Amino acid sequence: MIRTDVLVIGGGAAGLAAALGAEKQGARVLLAESGELGGILNRCIHLGFGLTRFGEELTGPEYASRDIATLSANSRIAVIRGTVVSLKPSLEAEIASESGYETVRARAVVLATGSRERAFGALNIAGTHPAGIFTAGAAQELINLEGRSIGKRIVILGSGDIGLIMARRFTLEGARVEGVFEIMPHPGGLNRNVAQCLTDFKIPLELSTTVVEVRGDKRVEEVVVAKVDENLAPIPETKRVVRCDTLVLSVGLIPVTNLIPFVQTDRSTKGPVVNSHYMTA
Repeated sequence: MIRTDVLVIGGGAAGLAAALGAEKQGARVLLAESGELGGILNRCIHLGFGLTRFGEELTGPEYASRDIATLSANSRIAVIRGTVVSLKPSLEAEIASESGYETVRARAVVLATGSRERAFGALNIAGTHPAGIFTAGAAQELINLEGRSIGKRIVILGSGDIGLIMARRFTLEGARVEGVFEIMPHPGGLNRNVAQCLTDFKIPLELSTTVVEVRGDKRVEEVVVAKVDENLAPIPETKRVVRCDTLVLSVGLIPVTNLIPFVQTDRSTKGPVVNSHYMTA
């Protein structure tokens, strides 16, 4: 049995900040992370981080490395590389690591488990399901971390920030982004990213528009897009075909809450019900 004041589950941006913040308050901290510290920041090789906190513009990995260095030098913060497989309401967690199973009892638990992307199967889009369909995060990892090319003619569904940033990234990699299609009447990402990632690169953004069909045998060959009405229902007479070999989805994130089935879920956020201090009941 390992005892600690605070158990932080997840070592991304939020987990690193929580661990450092708890230690600053005098707590002994154990941080559990199944992958690499830094989380999604490691994929974000573009500039734009650190301006407020450090007074300079950093990439995601550069930003993460500063917190990782501070954390690594702190004797009151321990890091365990493993997966939390269960968490009880008593705040007792079981962690599977290379050395086996560890049981941790904490006075408080911080869930920094992030979110997963909404995938193609959740969208009820008609047509086939060939190769060439990626979530924006998967595309980001394949291109930025593994150095792979995933397509030459790209359609992006959804205008979340990751999708906007990847539109620019595809263009810099020599691919052609045929368009970013957003079902809502406004962009989902920051205006700054719309300007820097789309407008500056002359990538079209079509609002109140969505993909209604995917066509292709072994690989995506084209998609059908259509305008939507005020109820977000496609307008049949506005359908048109867009040729492409890759469809990238930037259509929202779902909080990862599988460790806390005993906590009430907020219907709107799909995350746990919390108070103004982000504490559950």
